[in-house]
Amino acid sequence: MRFMRYLPGRNIPHLLTAPFIFSVLLPLVLLDIFLEVYHRICFPVYGIAYVKRREFIRVDRHRLRYIPWYAKINCAYCGYANGLIEYARTIAGETEKYWCSIKHKNDPGAIFFPPEYHRDFLAYGDEKAYRNFIKK
Repeated sequence: MRFMRYLPGRNIPHLLTAPFIFSVLLPLVLLDIFLEVYHRICFPVYGIAYVKRREFIRVDRHRLRYIPWYAKINCAYCGYANGLIEYARTIAGETEKYWCSIKHKNDPGAIFFPPEYHRDFLAYGDEKAYRNFIKK
């Protein structure tokens, strides 16, 4: 809540940027709906265990009595938005593990932060390992 330290004299900029921040809420809710439909329909078909939503999305800081009402709104938004994105990332990762399991090409000059589960993937360009993998 660093913004609270700088709030005096900055009310106008915060108010002017609030619509941009909260305009993302509708796409997030739509992502949430489509993601959950995909998750509930496809994961059982693929034999992938459900990802537990409650382990990612937590909206609870608004219950703290010492936080002003406008900060509670922000806290609820961030708990939902960040939790949803992490939940979506996990569902996408489980999907990637099922469908692909091949690492991305290692470009020495490029910065890329692969997810931790990529360490178990097959090396990019290793056709022999791929052929052996699909025979199992």
